[in-house]
Amino acid sequence: MISLIIALSRALQQLFDPAILRVLAKSALVTVAIFALLGAGGWYLADRMFAQMQWPYAAGMGVVAASLLMIVGAWLLFRLAALFVLQFFADEVVHAVEVKHYPQVISGTRSIGWREELGHSLRGAGRVIMANLLAAPFAIILLATGIGAPILFWAVNSWLLGRELQDIVWLRHQRDAGEPAPLGGAGRFALGAVVATLLMVPFINLLAPVIGAATAAHLIHGQKGPANAA
Repeated sequence: MISLIIALSRALQQLFDPAILRVLAKSALVTVAIFALLGAGGWYLADRMFAQMQWPYAAGMGVVAASLLMIVGAWLLFRLAALFVLQFFADEVVHAVEVKHYPQVISGTRSIGWREELGHSLRGAGRVIMANLLAAPFAIILLATGIGAPILFWAVNSWLLGRELQDIVWLRHQRDAGEPAPLGGAGRFALGAVVATLLMVPFINLLAPVIGAATAAHLIHGQKGPANAA
């Protein structure tokens, strides 16, 4: 069994693996492209809405509103978009970790088709949206504390991220639907907490989902013993 610190350290050490670098490049480009499209769409809608109003300085207000929409949208939806995109490249991350550290488990890996991948991604996105919507009223109440609302959202998303990252690895090796995952609730939350914190850091947040998937692979496979020397 290995600790979260060791798992994270091994994940970071493998960031320059060519297979990991390819996934980082693809996932970052797709995530940025999604935000560019959403940002352009939001900018256009806000600008058009204010342009039709007869208020003084409506054009300038449209620019400000569009800018705020992009900033708030990026803050709220980045985790959702990054993990949704990673779902389609997660196999490559996990496979690279398994080849380097856990070759003995590769024979037991099952192939996950794109329909199943899409289903997992949509269900994960639904959980993120629903949990954050449920947390929003409590966050509004906690705004008066200054720090309560960010801590609440961090905790909620830590729980969500831990589950999603565990499933990215575990679903490749689960033998039947009733087989429990090896990580307990505390382990999942700790994993999610690390990745949720990384997602708050500009530029590092583009690496966070890949780091999280690699760390999850080490945690799950490390339950059965130490990694092979590489």
